[in-house]
Amino acid sequence: MLVGVIAGYPRLEGRGTITGMGILIRLGVSAFTLWLATLVIDGITVEGTTGRKVLTLVVVAAIFGIVNAVLRPIIKTIGCWAYLLTLGLISFVVNALLLMLTSWIAEKLDLAFHVDGFWPAALLGALFIGVVSWVINMVIPDGGDKDNNRRRQPPPPPPRQQYRPQNYR
Repeated sequence: MLVGVIAGYPRLEGRGTITGMGILIRLGVSAFTLWLATLVIDGITVEGTTGRKVLTLVVVAAIFGIVNAVLRPIIKTIGCWAYLLTLGLISFVVNALLLMLTSWIAEKLDLAFHVDGFWPAALLGALFIGVVSWVINMVIPDGGDKDNNRRRQPPPPPPRQQYRPQNYR
């Protein structure tokens, strides 16, 4: 979807469509939840001045979004047996590993964001980020749905035909 929007292709309408504003809102929500995670979870840190921290969190949120968008479908496809076997609990481990990968990429890009290790920082951090992002995304619309506050109504039924004996000869 993002490639189509950037390349100028017509945007597909319907559920799941993310507009340019929706991407910015999701990026802001992700950066905010990463910042909250640095405050709540020991082992997740961001360093620098306030402006540097904000810029780092926005870039890390973009990296985290790209890592999730690219790797999560591949992991779910290859590891679908693990999801079934654990009734989805393996997703906590996958999210923690993706958060650690994001931290590693941020380190390679000289960003001051770091996750100390898998337990407890990455696992609790991924769980915290997932829950807080879900709650915030339930409250804040992402701009992708024009009817954010209204449920879609089913179309009206077709008009009934009256019984006329001459129609059945």
